[in-house]
Amino acid sequence: MAPATNPMRPYLGRLTGVRDLATGIKLFQVELTEEEGRAAFANYRPGQFAFVSAFGAGEAPFGITSTPSRGPTLEFAVNALGHVTHTLHNLEEGDPVGVRGPLGNWFPLDEVRGRDIVILGGGIGGAPLRPVIHTILDHREEYGHLTILWAARSPDLLVFTDEFDDWRNAWATEVHVTVDQGDENWTGNVGLITQLLEQVNPAPENGVAITCGPPIMIHFVFLTLKKLGFAPDQMLTTLEARMHCGIGKCGRCNLGGKFVCIDGPVFWQYEISEFLEGFL
Repeated sequence: MAPATNPMRPYLGRLTGVRDLATGIKLFQVELTEEEGRAAFANYRPGQFAFVSAFGAGEAPFGITSTPSRGPTLEFAVNALGHVTHTLHNLEEGDPVGVRGPLGNWFPLDEVRGRDIVILGGGIGGAPLRPVIHTILDHREEYGHLTILWAARSPDLLVFTDEFDDWRNAWATEVHVTVDQGDENWTGNVGLITQLLEQVNPAPENGVAITCGPPIMIHFVFLTLKKLGFAPDQMLTTLEARMHCGIGKCGRCNLGGKFVCIDGPVFWQYEISEFLEGFL
């Protein structure tokens, strides 16, 4: 990947699409308008993140939820939680934004070829897992059975529901969806993702589990996977942290002796088990 000349300078881009993804969550599609930026993001990997700038308001980090193999447009799922994200939500198609990255490490999908994959996404935590799903589906013959467990607190917070049928229709792929609490229109499963995980009971032999969601969810997913027989080197997650620089200089995202921005955000369970409680 071509590094930025100045890692703190965002590349210019413009919004080519904005759509509602779930309640309070929008999907932003960004076209980079500088050649240097297009070169930097030509080969980003599933799991990497970038800072997106709302000019005049600041920048915030987001996992990239697209893949370069599906086109040059960058996609970010943005939950309106603070000043920067609310400002982004007020932008419209055609408006300028800045994008700084790609940053961090990525899911080792090359290393897990041929293995059965279990993906567990909770709420907007499903966003950085979407490129993992897309990569596996685009190279379906290179991986074993794919089990997707998707969850949210309520039906209106489920993300990428419009893609569920494509996922289900792929070879050797099953999709299970649950919500903590249903509504009057919900006819699917109700319960925690850990309960669903125990019901589905994926085999640990030749398996790798990849999860993302709130820290408390990750903690209990790891415990449940361990109960099912998964070893620490069969569990992966990606962490969110209060990052400011993204290049390991400010120290805001330290996790023991590691920095989430440069040593992560993707970690094996054994790398963070003793520090995970600090995120709870």
